[in-house]
Amino acid sequence: MKRLLALVSAVVTALAVALLLPAASANAAACATPWNAATAYTGGAAVSYNGHNWSAKWWTQNETPSTTGTGVWADQGACGGGPTDPTPTQGSCVYPDWVAGRTYTTGTIVRYTNGGFYRATHDNPGYDPVISTWYWEPYTCGTTPTGTPSPTQTPNPGGFPVSQAQFNQMFPNRNPFYTYQGLLDATSAYPAFAATGSDTVRRQEAAAFLANANHETGGLVYVVEQNTANYPHYCDASQPYGCPAGQAAYYGRGPIQLSWNFNYKAAGDALGIDLLHNPNLVQTDPAVAWKTALWYWNTQTGPGTMTPHNAMVNGAGFGETIRSINGTLECNGGNPAQVQSRINSYQSFTQILGTTPGANLSC
Repeated sequence: MKRLLALVSAVVTALAVALLLPAASANAAACATPWNAATAYTGGAAVSYNGHNWSAKWWTQNETPSTTGTGVWADQGACGGGPTDPTPTQGSCVYPDWVAGRTYTTGTIVRYTNGGFYRATHDNPGYDPVISTWYWEPYTCGTTPTGTPSPTQTPNPGGFPVSQAQFNQMFPNRNPFYTYQGLLDATSAYPAFAATGSDTVRRQEAAAFLANANHETGGLVYVVEQNTANYPHYCDASQPYGCPAGQAAYYGRGPIQLSWNFNYKAAGDALGIDLLHNPNLVQTDPAVAWKTALWYWNTQTGPGTMTPHNAMVNGAGFGETIRSINGTLECNGGNPAQVQSRINSYQSFTQILGTTPGANLSC
C-alpha cells in the first residue's frame, strides 16, 4: 500500500512539474514587439500577435495579423517569451460597430468593418466612414483626432507615390475641401492607379493626374465650375433617365470637373453611388470627388483614343492624357497655351516627385 501511495505521489509531482514548464517554449522563437493597430508598418516589419510572430509584406496599418484578409501579414510561426501580445481591440477602445443607415451625430465614434475607428465630423444618416470623409475622420484611441495624416506619414497601402508633404508643396493654396486623405481613400476604388509599372512610371502617372487636376481647378482652388451660365447646358434630356436632379444640376465638379448627366450616371454606377440623383456629393464629399476624377482617368477615353491611365503606363506620354480630357479643344493647335500650362504643371510635379517627365509631353 505504501509503495502504491508513493507511486501515485511521484506521478502527481511529475504532472505538476510538467504543467509548470511550457515544453514548447524551448523551441519557440522570442516574440517580437506586439502589433499595434495605430502603428503604420512597412514591408519587412516584424510584430507578434496571438502567440505568433508576423512579418509585413508591404505597408499596412490597423490590419490585424492574420492569414486571411489582404494577405499583408506572413505568419512566421509560434513565439514564446518577450512582450505580451495586445488584445484584439485598439488600446482600450470600446465603441459600437458602425451600421449603415443609422443616424450619427457629430462626435460619435464607431468601429468600422476594417477594425478601425472613426469619429463623425458632421451629422449624417449613416454614410460609409471610408467613402464619406467629409462626415467621418479616422480616430486613434487616446489621442486627439486630426482627420488627416501627418506630412511625414508613409503613403497609402497601395503604394501611392505622393506624400502629404509633396501634395501640400504642389498645391500651396488649395481649397481645404481637396484633402490628401480624401485622395488616398479614393485610390482604393482604382488600385492600379499610380501603382502599375516601374517606380518611375508610377510617379509619372501620379504627377500627370495631379497636373491635369491642377489645371482644371486652378490649383485645387475651385470645387465647382465658375461659369454658372453653362450650368443648364449639361442636361441631355434624351437620356432615358433624364435629369432627375434638375436641369442645371450637372455642372462641373471636382478635380476633373465631372459634367453632364450621363457622366454622373456612369460614374455613380461604377462607384456604387447614386450621383444621378445626388450630384452634390461630388462637391460635398472629398473622397467622392476624387473618386469621380479617378473614374474618368482610369476608365474613360473621352475625345481621345485611350484612357489617361493607359496613356501613362503604356508609354504614350502626358500629351495623350490631355487629348483624352479635352481633345481638339486644346490639342492639334486648338489652344497651345492651355496645353503648355498643363505641361508646365506636369514638369514641376515630376520634379517634386524626383522623377523625369518622359517623352511625348504635348498633343
